Amino acid sequence: MNAELMYEKLLVAVKERVHQGSFELAGLAIGGAWIAERLAKDLGLPHYGVINVAFHRDDYAEKGMTALRTASTMTTHLPFEVSGANIVLIDDVLFTGRTVRAALNELFDFGRPAQVELMVLADRGNRELPVSANFAGEQVHVSDSQILVLEKDAAGKLSFQLEEHE
Repeated sequence: MNAELMYEKLLVAVKERVHQGSFELAGLAIGGAWIAERLAKDLGLPHYGVINVAFHRDDYAEKGMTALRTASTMTTHLPFEVSGANIVLIDDVLFTGRTVRAALNELFDFGRPAQVELMVLADRGNRELPVSANFAGEQVHVSDSQILVLEKDAAGKLSFQLEEHE
């Protein structure tokens, strides 16, 4: 799985999306925000938003301190008016759909967008909720016992690591 090639596919897709009208980028903390930041830079957009789903997760009690740490290190920040906006919501990996549900809850706390599209770097399939991506870098197959973790190096290059699920 080459995260950089997946990113290039997303960049091409979002460049095509530019011609369809205005939109705002909002990346889910942390990996989706890295992708949104890079897309905004590559497209010359003035800003991008960050959505932290920590307090809307249905497994918040299980995540505990991990959720609190991500909430404090990368908070929700939307430098645009959400109400009436066309928003491209960006995440690194789409799996069950539960993180996207949490992101929509957080997003709607800030207003009612006209449209929300979903862009993901990797789509693992195996949904638990009726969620699908409008744009996906690649469909990937990963064992249910593993998680796909996006990493970013000092130069901003993206890569995926496979880790065993606890």
